[in-house]
Amino acid sequence: MSKTVETLESVTIRFAGDSGDGMQLTGNRFTSVTAQVGNDLATLPDFPAEIRAPAGSLPGVSGFQLHFADHDILTPGDQPDVLVAMNPAALKTNLGDLARGGTLIVNGDAFTRGNLKKAAYSQDPRGDDSLGGYRVFDVPITSLTVGALSEQELSNKDKQRAKNMFALGLMSWMFSRPLEKTVAWIEDKFRSAPDIATANVTALKAGFAFGETTEMFAHSYEVAPAHLPAGTYRQITGNLALSYGLVAAAERSGLPLFLGGYPITPASDILHELSRHKHFGVRTFQAEDEIAGIGAALGAAFAGNLAVTTTSGPGIALKGESIGLAVSVELPLLIVNVQRGGPSTGLPTKTEQSDLLQGMFGRNGEAPLPIVAAANPGDCFDVALEAARIALTYRTPVLLLSDGYLANGAEPWRIPRIADLPDLSDLVQFAPSPNGDVFQPYKRDPDTLARPWARPGTVGLEHRIGGLEKADVTGNISYDPENHHHMTELRQAKIDGIAASIPPVAVDDPDGDARVLVLGWGSTYGPIHAAARRVRNAGGKVARAHLRHLNPLPTDLGEVLARYDRVLVPEMNMGQLRLLLRARYLVDVQGYNRVHGLPFTSRELAEAITGQLAALTAPATDEASP
Repeated sequence: MSKTVETLESVTIRFAGDSGDGMQLTGNRFTSVTAQVGNDLATLPDFPAEIRAPAGSLPGVSGFQLHFADHDILTPGDQPDVLVAMNPAALKTNLGDLARGGTLIVNGDAFTRGNLKKAAYSQDPRGDDSLGGYRVFDVPITSLTVGALSEQELSNKDKQRAKNMFALGLMSWMFSRPLEKTVAWIEDKFRSAPDIATANVTALKAGFAFGETTEMFAHSYEVAPAHLPAGTYRQITGNLALSYGLVAAAERSGLPLFLGGYPITPASDILHELSRHKHFGVRTFQAEDEIAGIGAALGAAFAGNLAVTTTSGPGIALKGESIGLAVSVELPLLIVNVQRGGPSTGLPTKTEQSDLLQGMFGRNGEAPLPIVAAANPGDCFDVALEAARIALTYRTPVLLLSDGYLANGAEPWRIPRIADLPDLSDLVQFAPSPNGDVFQPYKRDPDTLARPWARPGTVGLEHRIGGLEKADVTGNISYDPENHHHMTELRQAKIDGIAASIPPVAVDDPDGDARVLVLGWGSTYGPIHAAARRVRNAGGKVARAHLRHLNPLPTDLGEVLARYDRVLVPEMNMGQLRLLLRARYLVDVQGYNRVHGLPFTSRELAEAITGQLAALTAPATDEASP
């Protein structure tokens, strides 16, 4: 039967099911093929916090959302146009997000009495009017998968495990995604288990054939390739981009890379990825705890490595004393915090921006350090290089902030040419042997205030190391009050001086007459940008800017803030950057603050911006009137 193909500009799809249903794998494979056919895209994996939640339960639902288009996009989509729900729990937790009139595909075989009860349904929603606002397709995915594998010598349980491939095949047909790359991927992944590979390929093709032949679906869809800047692209997540950025920084500085860390969600992938790159001189050490991880990294920095430690907010809390030690001994160290919801264990698989103040002040004493933050998954690569530049230039630990949304989200990334990457080798200057003179470990560079980097084993460079206060120049232990005050001022002046090497604030204000500025940092970049587009398309005027450097702030930021009647700072916290800006610049910064564990949508930010615009034109109230 010949079916028509409808062309769309963009689509948002969400796969949802049990954590054991393979939704992340399904979403990743659909994403990979979508990237290969040339669409722009953004993804939002959503993992359950429970490690082994009961099958069919609400806490055990795993989701993967993908937004792809024939033009540049900035977010994983405000709400899905298509929801694939593999069981009642997935339907219950995700239906509220599906766009009205959207397409709902449910695995009818999973709607058993037991599964409905686990999902807190008193009756089957397919039989009432609760799904009336959607285009519902009740597909017996499990039984169709088992039927397609009837000739395979596998257990019924193993056959059912391939149902995610059937769903992937069906969605590949629906949105005109080719199967060849996925077939090759399956055959490679399961090359040691050919019967499992055959089963998954068969299920994939069966799902595709079902869409093509059933009368249930009248037509399929296609989304043309996006017109992206020329170059070679690959799909990349934030954690992968950050890992590659660290390797690139080591290569461009000529230093060996050392990572000392402890596994923690959502930062663990960086440790896993870097452990694969020993051929680049990378050494990874999985320590027994967070404190040992940073201790080893700081020792590696002392020994002349580009040293890194990776963690999330709880790990930063544990590393606090050692971060203070790194500030005191003034060694280059990259501290990566992939933020998640808190406090304590909090929401370990969800995203948040709640560690900015922890990074600014979460140490005893006056212990300043520079802070940089990535804006999108691909930007994690560039920010890693920038953090290395600062650490090597100024001999200081640097805090690099990412978050769970960036870490696991994916987008097309234009692979840079090596020649275009910054040359960091000139920043690596180890102190030479003093040839009989007395080594002065705190005699500073007059421009950067960096102290010498003395590699151990070099004759004549022996000096005291440790947390006790040092005397200026000589590095001897000192309890002198004036010296302590002087060293405190020097350490702060060194961080303040970094501002001279960072670019001014880039403000996007097309007509130059906007009265509202939306200022963001970290992963709010995409939603803010998309929201500004919405407001401008509706006739509103709004400026936007984004901060990569959070400590020190750009030197012209105060001047930029003063140009606008209202400044709005959306943050996935309760107003941490807003607090800093108000304190420093005495500007009445407004906040839009949510801690839902999910990134902002462009729609909600557009409404917040519109509210700020409306407040400017609202008539003033006479408080003296009765």
